[in-house]
Parts: sequence; structure tokens; C-alpha cells
Amino acid sequence: MQCSSCESFPVKLARAAVEAYVKHGKIISPPEDVPQEFLGQSGVFCTLKINGELRGCIGTIESTTGSISKEIIRNAIAAATEDPRFQTVSKDELARLRYSVDVLMPGEPVQGLDELNPRLYGVIVRKGRRRGLLLPDIEGVDTPYEQVAIAKRKAGIRQNEDVEIERFEVKRYT
Repeated sequence: MQCSSCESFPVKLARAAVEAYVKHGKIISPPEDVPQEFLGQSGVFCTLKINGELRGCIGTIESTTGSISKEIIRNAIAAATEDPRFQTVSKDELARLRYSVDVLMPGEPVQGLDELNPRLYGVIVRKGRRRGLLLPDIEGVDTPYEQVAIAKRKAGIRQNEDVEIERFEVKRYT
């Protein structure tokens, strides 16, 4: 059983957002007492798992809502209801969901794979208007080559195409 009082603020907010939406169709507002660090703007990814298996993951590279707390609410609901790989989360699943929230730090361009470390950095690949992102420290992604290949695939970029690459760090909350 998850200790809800042990959860970080972003995880509590993500959980509250998903539960209010799945149970009542309601989109919550951030609470009055949002910690200062969640009032700024940043991209945010919300990941849902059940028994260690991915159940949904949706995020934004840059802020689309005006604050990190609003981004958490929006992306948590999207992870539960809009991830095309999964059915919408059901009420029966809510108690078993485990959440993590990644707040993206600003990215920096890199010149090659030798500047990447998939445990430490996430990666963004760009080719024209196509962009693909892969978070850092993903199980089964052990090399920069694998990391970039997956990000290219997500963006619909062929493996042999040259891309601009950025790396970024995240602050991960569980």
C-alpha cells in the first residue's frame, strides 16, 4: 500500500487530479498552498505504473499552462486518459496506481552521443518541426545510441536522418 502522506507534493497533486477526473469528471485547480518551486514554468511528464508496469505517460517539453502545478494536473489526467498505448484508467485501478512526476530542467545542445548519459540526461531530438523526447533513467535504455534511436522513432524520424540533439536533466518526484 502506498503511503499517501509520504508522497511528494507533485505526486499528491497528480494523484488528486487523476482521482477527481476518473471518479467525477472534474478537473481540479492547484491548491492555495502550492510550494514556490511549483509556481514557475517548465515542461512536466507524469508517469503512471501498476505493479511496476507502465500504465500511462504523457508530458510536455515546455510549459503550456503557465505553472508547473497546472502542468502536473493537466499531464497527470492526460497520462490516465489520453496515452494512445492504453485504455483510459478505470476507477478500479486507482488504488493500484503509482505515480512519478518529472520536472524538466532547461535543455542544452550537444554535438554527439559522447555527451549523453541515459542514466543522467533525457534527450530531445529535432528534425524540422518533428521532435521526440525520452526521459532519463528508463529501464532497458542503457546506451546513448538506444536513447536517441527511441526518441527518433517517437518523433517519426528515420534512424539514418541527422537530427539536432539536446540533453536535459529532470527533477523526479515519487
